[in-house]
Amino acid sequence: MTLPAWGLRLYEAADELFWAFTLTLLWITFTLAGGIVFGIGPATVAAYTVARRRASGESFQAWPAYLSAYRREFVRGSLLVLPLAGAFALLVANYFWFATLGSAAAVPRLITVAALIALTLVSSYLLPMFVHYDLPARAYLPKASLFALTRPASSVVLLFVLASVVYLGNSFPFLGLVLAVGGWIQLDTWLCLRFFAENEARLQAKGIS
Repeated sequence: MTLPAWGLRLYEAADELFWAFTLTLLWITFTLAGGIVFGIGPATVAAYTVARRRASGESFQAWPAYLSAYRREFVRGSLLVLPLAGAFALLVANYFWFATLGSAAAVPRLITVAALIALTLVSSYLLPMFVHYDLPARAYLPKASLFALTRPASSVVLLFVLASVVYLGNSFPFLGLVLAVGGWIQLDTWLCLRFFAENEARLQAKGIS
């Protein structure tokens, strides 16, 4: 039986929601399995790895694919994500510390907010770039930072999507719990793959390899 157009769209939407839930569950499970500190790095990289495969139209079994990526990227994932997580934690702690000082610390508080936004944006490019390109480890952060600076329209889109995910998560806590992490990782990956493809096409048109 062939589904009508509205039925097909409803099925696709439900499938995306279920995938976001599955990806969130995988990320939480494997982050906890590594004791959080040693699990968050490989769990995050594994999540972006399977998100890239899905965004590329591949068919695979989620749990085995995720476990394979988690094991493969355990060390590299930790080396990539732990410094980012540490920087986020430090900036958030600084923000709340400055907030307790009142108006006297308004300027450092604003600087901290700007640093948080910049770190969030660079991370939004860095993680999809890490699972998409085979580069020397030291090259990812400079390239992600340069991409964020030279593609302002794409950066605005990413920040808007992230703000929307955070807003929905705050407005509907249950959805935030079961969908936010997986939903953001998949959206971030899907968007960045297209931004990367557009950039490569632009460079090729200019004759830059």
